[in-house]
Amino acid sequence: MTTREEALAYGMSFRNAYTDRPFHDDNWVLVRCKKNKKAFLWTYEYEGQMRINIKTDPEWRDFWRDAFPAVLPGYHQNKEHWNTVILDGTVPDETLKKMIAESYELVAGRKNSVPKTRRAE
Repeated sequence: MTTREEALAYGMSFRNAYTDRPFHDDNWVLVRCKKNKKAFLWTYEYEGQMRINIKTDPEWRDFWRDAFPAVLPGYHQNKEHWNTVILDGTVPDETLKKMIAESYELVAGRKNSVPKTRRAE
């Protein structure tokens, strides 16, 4: 996953997800949950690189940051709960999908969690 389109397509595959451009700036495209309007995936270009911000469980935050140089503390967000991932191809797609799915679960709540068929991804 190296493009905004790929990240957005995966984010939109979750139940009750929709895109939003809250800053009236085409550089910032978010994917939110319809029920609570909370964003679980932020996409934007910064310093010539496509990036995503995703919510993370604080217990896993440092694991992801240590495992991949492309995973950084959340840009313009709470560094304890959010990670930024540079979409440069160094984080495997399966790992990115797992991280995005976790972000969705954290934002949507357990009742709207990822269907069993998606958890294997």
